[in-house]
Amino acid sequence: MKHLDWLPPEGIHIVFVLFLSFLIGLEREERKAAHDGYSFGGVRTFPLIGLVGYAVAVLSGGELLPQAVGFTVVAGFLLMAYWHKLASSGYSGVTSEMSGLATYLVGALVYREMFWIATTLTVASVLLLELKTRLEDLAKRIEADDILTLTKFLLLSAVILPLLPNTEISQFALNPFRTWLVVVAVSAVSYGSYVLQRLTKGQGGIILSALLGGAYSSTVTTVALARRSVQEDQAHLYSAGILMASGMMYLRLVILLAIFSEELFNMLVAPFVVLAALAIAFGWFWSRRSDGSAVKPLREVVPKNPLEISTALLFAALFVAMLVGTHLATQYLGKTGVFALGAIMGVGDVDHFIMGMTQSVPTLTPIHTASAAVLIAAASNNAAKGVYAFVLAPRRTGLQSLCFLLTLALLGVVPAMI
Repeated sequence: MKHLDWLPPEGIHIVFVLFLSFLIGLEREERKAAHDGYSFGGVRTFPLIGLVGYAVAVLSGGELLPQAVGFTVVAGFLLMAYWHKLASSGYSGVTSEMSGLATYLVGALVYREMFWIATTLTVASVLLLELKTRLEDLAKRIEADDILTLTKFLLLSAVILPLLPNTEISQFALNPFRTWLVVVAVSAVSYGSYVLQRLTKGQGGIILSALLGGAYSSTVTTVALARRSVQEDQAHLYSAGILMASGMMYLRLVILLAIFSEELFNMLVAPFVVLAALAIAFGWFWSRRSDGSAVKPLREVVPKNPLEISTALLFAALFVAMLVGTHLATQYLGKTGVFALGAIMGVGDVDHFIMGMTQSVPTLTPIHTASAAVLIAAASNNAAKGVYAFVLAPRRTGLQSLCFLLTLALLGVVPAMI
């Protein structure tokens, strides 16, 4: 900045305040031009407010109380402008007045040389003001239940998790912090898929529902698609969707293994990615085949809220049970017992067992035994889902789904035999 050496530091500060304040004022000027009614501020008013904030900070020597008094005075003028707007147009929006207060703070922040915060505050203000229509449209699409769901996730992750002790308890080496961290991680993956499903509701069709549902829970998605297929003669489409959901299960497991067990991730990332790619690619190909039906497929598979507190507590309890069961099976039955436990648990939901494996490696379970058990559990889950689809779906859809998932299950245990 040698070309600005002729300016004193205060001059550079003033130029910076004028620039940031002008950006906010420019956005408000454009908004004002688009409306006929009264609107506060523009390209002159906002820079003046920023200069007032900077000048008060300079005169007070950075003391907080005078700056707070100046903030109150500016707020008073903005309140008068707001009353005038209400009286003249009846419009009750207060964003311009709030952006004026933010502009005052920008001047004070520049005086303290908090340039990054001042710039970020300006950029955030301009974005919030400029994206008014899009943000309002988004708010209309968000239901009260979605806000409650997000609050539950914050309760699980930001409130409960930090309170738990990060120490091992009992002979089974149970760690409350890591146990709940597993709950949070699994819930986060499910919640991400849940949010995407809600945002794309009615827009993606069966295939997108299958992919997102598979990231949420391939078992739940298989049951939902099998039941839905009863209403429509679309055997290729629904059996393909069920297969693709199971392919997404492998990608979901890759993410969880990467978070909790580097050893298992390194062992299983290659076979899991290959299995996922085969299932999704063949499912996509199969879904393009015509069933000779003119029935339009329904476009929505409604997901269930994955963040119920009772569900989280149940998952934690089952996870602890899997840790204890794995420890006992390893100690008394050897690797055969661990394999049998994985096959049994795969009938329901594999998350509890596989997350238990991530915590038992390598202290309780050898890495090769654990990786083979994970492959067996995933294969068992695919076989069970094939049976669910065969029982719940129409004959053609159920038979195709059963064949696909049994084939995927057989391919899934091949790496365990190598």
